[in-house]
Amino acid sequence: MATVAKKLCVLVFVVALYNIKDCVNSHSDSEAHDHDHDTDSEAGCGCGSNLNRKHDSDHDHHHHAENPADKYSRAKNEKPKDPLPSYPRTNQMVYLDGGTFTMGTDDPGVPADGESPARRVTLKPFYIDVHEVSNAEFELFVNSTGFTTEAESFGDSFVLEGRISEEIKKDISLAVEAAPWWLPVKGADWLHPEGPDSSIRTDRMDHPVVHVSWNDATAYCQWAGKRLPTEAEWEYAARGGLENRLFPWGNKLEPRGDHLMNVWQGEFPTLNTAEDGYEGTSPVTAYPPNKYGLHNTVGNTWEWVQDWWTIRHSSEPASNPTGPESGKDKVKKGGSYMCHVSYCYRYRCAARSQNTPDSSACNLGFRCAGDDLPQGVECRNCDKV
Repeated sequence: MATVAKKLCVLVFVVALYNIKDCVNSHSDSEAHDHDHDTDSEAGCGCGSNLNRKHDSDHDHHHHAENPADKYSRAKNEKPKDPLPSYPRTNQMVYLDGGTFTMGTDDPGVPADGESPARRVTLKPFYIDVHEVSNAEFELFVNSTGFTTEAESFGDSFVLEGRISEEIKKDISLAVEAAPWWLPVKGADWLHPEGPDSSIRTDRMDHPVVHVSWNDATAYCQWAGKRLPTEAEWEYAARGGLENRLFPWGNKLEPRGDHLMNVWQGEFPTLNTAEDGYEGTSPVTAYPPNKYGLHNTVGNTWEWVQDWWTIRHSSEPASNPTGPESGKDKVKKGGSYMCHVSYCYRYRCAARSQNTPDSSACNLGFRCAGDDLPQGVECRNCDKV
């Protein structure tokens, strides 16, 4: 009997230890019955797909019941009836005619992500932001609405270890097991990207807002009279009219030796030589636009899109696809300044990854789209169409 009791005690301890490990690692179980979750290699890639928040249902209920984000994020991702007409618009949009293009690829860089197959997709016309939503724009939203992001509500967000001060590191005891360079930092949010001793107001007001969840991004877009783009719209816009190319400008990473996007150079995660000019995020217009006039559709920050995550795609032609009707994770596109070919080859037009809608990190932002041009917004190319 003593032996049995001892074994039971060991079993209880192992289960408890596993639960603690699970809370830290927070791997998504999105659509597990369809095998649509991350593979082990994918989860350990460092792209942030394993930085998902996990909490019990009671806490989740009370958190959302008191969270100001509910006012915006719990509704469907649709254009509001009465967008704020006095919003000082600083981000121009471009009008895209839509049409048929090749989405995805038959030569996937990360097969487990569901980049394939290549399929013909037809889209109706739409508008999309010229660049990622900047800190200045997001600050205007917060000041106008009193909005509180989910990173602020939860009290922490994920930051790359190399971007954190030694003082902040002293108070951190946990890391993401599969990607130890990711640290949960208390007080890290859109205003304080590396924690409470950092600030966007020093020199980053024209950088993309980060530490924003899908719910936060949806709230901003609704307030601005816009919406998040679908994955198909995003990819169509990112490609800039080019078919079957890796990047918005072609297939060469650095044509003529030029850096055309903000990604990691050197050895990840210990050394970023910043040959492209930036160790972290860059200004939203730092690099030349693609042929549609869009900046930074690859690199700089991941961008949330509207769709729920799935890795199962039909090869049949589709019109205005919006993804699954439900799911656990949302799609993000474009890669970020933390991407390197050795571990996260996702800074390509067809590349994709996912996070839960309440996840946030120092390399995750968004841009907006719309069926119509909101009042007061300047269309960069409408005089040419």
